[in-house]
Amino acid sequence: MVNKTNPQLTELKRLLKKYPDTAFLEVLIPDVHGILKGKRVRPKDFEKTCTEPFYFCGGTVLLDVLGEVVEGLPGYDDGDPDVPCSVVPGSLAPVPWSKRPMAQALFRSFNEDGTPYFADPRAVLERAMQPLQKMGLTMVMATELEFYLLSGKTDKPTKRAPRIPGLGRRQPGVQVYHPDDLNAVQPFLDDVYDYCDAQNIPADTVISEYSAGQFEINLMHVSDPVLACDHAVLLKRAVKAAALKHGFVACFMAKPFAEDAGNGLHVHMSLLDRNGRNYFSQDRDSLATPPFSARLRYAVGGLLKTMPEATAIFSPNANSYRRLLPENFAPVDTNWGVNHRVVSVRIPQSDKKNLRFEHRVAGADANPYLVTAAIMAGVHFGLKNKCDPGRMIGEGEVINPKIRIPDRWDAALTKFSRGKILPAYLGEAFCKAYAINRRSEEKRFHDTIHALDFDWYLRSV
Repeated sequence: MVNKTNPQLTELKRLLKKYPDTAFLEVLIPDVHGILKGKRVRPKDFEKTCTEPFYFCGGTVLLDVLGEVVEGLPGYDDGDPDVPCSVVPGSLAPVPWSKRPMAQALFRSFNEDGTPYFADPRAVLERAMQPLQKMGLTMVMATELEFYLLSGKTDKPTKRAPRIPGLGRRQPGVQVYHPDDLNAVQPFLDDVYDYCDAQNIPADTVISEYSAGQFEINLMHVSDPVLACDHAVLLKRAVKAAALKHGFVACFMAKPFAEDAGNGLHVHMSLLDRNGRNYFSQDRDSLATPPFSARLRYAVGGLLKTMPEATAIFSPNANSYRRLLPENFAPVDTNWGVNHRVVSVRIPQSDKKNLRFEHRVAGADANPYLVTAAIMAGVHFGLKNKCDPGRMIGEGEVINPKIRIPDRWDAALTKFSRGKILPAYLGEAFCKAYAINRRSEEKRFHDTIHALDFDWYLRSV
């Protein structure tokens, strides 16, 4: 029976009043890779879908990156059973890039008894948040996503190289932060912001990044980490749609080009106590700049302690590890510092009210829900055990990072599988399933014969 007071029903009526010709509703769920999966329903089923449980394949969230079932996981040899699902309140929005009027909504999955499905990334994050919530803390966070715009008119991935205004000549060099590179893609950016406005995605600053054709879009801070991750996956979708409209392909691979900068997913996070005060700051003046307390040190210590174990989440696939190179400003060491972009955990310049850390390890190819869950685990573990983060890297300090986090896929998966900390936060069943999923893909990738095999070995051996 339809609940007439259901908030999703109110949202649906509001949307249909504004967009009465809506022909489809896409219901979407992020899998363990952050890839959105789902289905479309027709107008006759809009109300039922938004207000009542519906069923969808439980194993969907555990498919590999190619969308195939994985041996040993749900969906492989168990008949691929359905599980109950429901639309996430507040997620209903128009799809402004659709040729026919269409709407979208996120959904989540459950067990038959109503408990969250163990492998739904949303549920994994909610579980990881609970220890901090029990401390009376509110988590405020935002993400930053880097991506490339590639030419959409060739089979080979080709960067959209900037041109010298007025001449049409290619502009050599990195030209980081150059406003002309933003001007050159202004119609694309206009559409991205229009799409985000229509879908309530709080897109904020955009910059031209450290490579030709590379950009970064920041999202605004919110006090709900799950919502912040919704924003991240939906921003990706909007960016890809806008890029396609303008003849580009938006690339969120961690390292699409060997000679150029990789794409990161940076997470900014602060904690507020029950009175709304920044949990990381000091009430008195401090010699630290920014004025952080011992609690921030402990949180960072936990992040560094859990980092090797969590790398398989921050760097989820083969291409991810091509980014983890110390010469490319990529974090490879378990280090931290104030206002320093080479470290893994950076403390940005801020006053005591806005004090936060920036976690810089994850690639743009990572699942933001799982990345955030691993960060939550590290923060709580550090606070609980008063973990010492070690010496802080000084502002402007020249460092030669040591590789202390796994920089190879196989090694990272081994660290993850043997981890003792994350299963208590993310769930043992999920950690086991994630390891099976990633190990299966790692083996397939390793067993594939690449062109480089022939280039290097065909003649020489």
